[in-house]
Parts: sequence; C-alpha cells; structure tokens
Amino acid sequence: MGTNLEKMSRKELLELRDQVEKALKGAEIRERQEALKAAEKAAAEFGFSLSELSADALRSSKGTKAKPKYRNPADPAQTWTGRGRKPQWVHDALKAGADISDLEI
Repeated sequence: MGTNLEKMSRKELLELRDQVEKALKGAEIRERQEALKAAEKAAAEFGFSLSELSADALRSSKGTKAKPKYRNPADPAQTWTGRGRKPQWVHDALKAGADISDLEI
C-alpha cells in the first residue's frame, strides 16, 4: 500500500480509521446482498423461494413439546415427561415405596 502511516498525524489517522470503518460497513452490506442473491438462486433451482425455506427452518427448529409420561396419582393435574429433573411428587412417591411404572400414564 502506498500510504505511509508513520508520517500521518493523529487527526489524519483518525479520519482514515473512520473512512475504513465506513468502507467496511459498505463492503459487508454488498457481500450480504450477494449472499442473499446466491441463496435465492440456489433455492429457486430446487423450486423453492428463500422465504419458504426459512419459514420451514424456523418451524422445525422450535421442536415439539414432549407428551407427559407420568402422572401424580394424588393430583392428576401434575404430570412429568420423564425428561429433566424429577418433580418432588415423583421423589415422594418413590420414597413411599411406589415403582416408577406405577406413575406411568
């Protein structure tokens, strides 16, 4: 590069930095637009629009809620999927001598 940074004043260097930051932002915007066009073209080759694919991705990434597998016999409103931490009512039932299969729905 032809610019000698050592001979530039602090003010000139700050101005140069501002210009570089603006140029970087512009370059990022251009590259994002190019990437979007390329993605739209690739989706079109398969017969989809990019919005269709992104909507499908959002729907599938959310996941589904697991169905309850266990129910509290003392309070049927309390359920547990069997995932994660056991609720206190499961611990209490097991301490009382119940088998985990007794709690299955």
